[in-house]
Amino acid sequence: MIKKGIILSGGMGTRMSPLTKAVNKQLLPIYDKPLIFYPLSILMLSNIKDILIIVNKGQLNQYRKILPNGKNLGIKINYIEQPYPKGLPDAFILGEKFIGRQNVSLILGDNFFYGQYLSQKLLSCTKLKSGAKVLLHKVSKPELYGVAKVNKRNKITKISEKPKKYISDLAITGLYYFDNNVVKYAKELRPSKRGELEITDLLNKYKIKNKLYADYIGRGGAWLDTGSIEDFYKTSSFVSAIENRQGFKIACLEEIAYFKNWIGKKQIKNQIKFYGKCEYSKYLDKIINK
Repeated sequence: MIKKGIILSGGMGTRMSPLTKAVNKQLLPIYDKPLIFYPLSILMLSNIKDILIIVNKGQLNQYRKILPNGKNLGIKINYIEQPYPKGLPDAFILGEKFIGRQNVSLILGDNFFYGQYLSQKLLSCTKLKSGAKVLLHKVSKPELYGVAKVNKRNKITKISEKPKKYISDLAITGLYYFDNNVVKYAKELRPSKRGELEITDLLNKYKIKNKLYADYIGRGGAWLDTGSIEDFYKTSSFVSAIENRQGFKIACLEEIAYFKNWIGKKQIKNQIKFYGKCEYSKYLDKIINK
């Protein structure tokens, strides 16, 4: 069972400049919550309570203002500053001490996931004992993504980054599950032509050993990458539409923690004081006064 999770929340956010010159992208709002709440909620829904957030150098205090140490959510949050972006696999090198001898999940800080049966899917993925598992999602324009070809036993047989020729319409999302070999494999990687360690190279190490597995976000689920201004606001509109139509909040961290019995009413009341008079606080108040 995977009990540790990493959120890679660094990067320069150049596609969203000048907004990201002063503020980290993951602290910008997706509708009524900072973007970082969404990947954190995914790990919490996976019953992962020991979390490492990797942030850009100099931005630690910004994160700690909104997510101090996790005690208010019944979880544990640690931080590491990344001097400069070195690619996704660098998360495992930086997080070696945090990971220890355990298996680990990685989610990218700008990825958004939503679906009716998503919680069950996440809990199933955390049962990984050996190898690596990648969450895939069907897309209409596979040439824009890293894609995976999968056999009948749900093993990935080929990975291609933005293929010019059709290979598959299954895009590799930003949610991964790895056994403890991931630290060793990440250290063995060499930078690509663009000077970064590539997640594709890391996944291929598992593929060579026939231990790279696929799982899927169902047809009714959604995966959005908020890397550009356009996608950022599309995601915000999606969250706004769902929340206002159905009356519940996506990625309400306190609600998840409360219904998992990680926190009680006292902690919710403290959070209401912390946030002050706002719609989010009103929602939290409804949760404990139903």
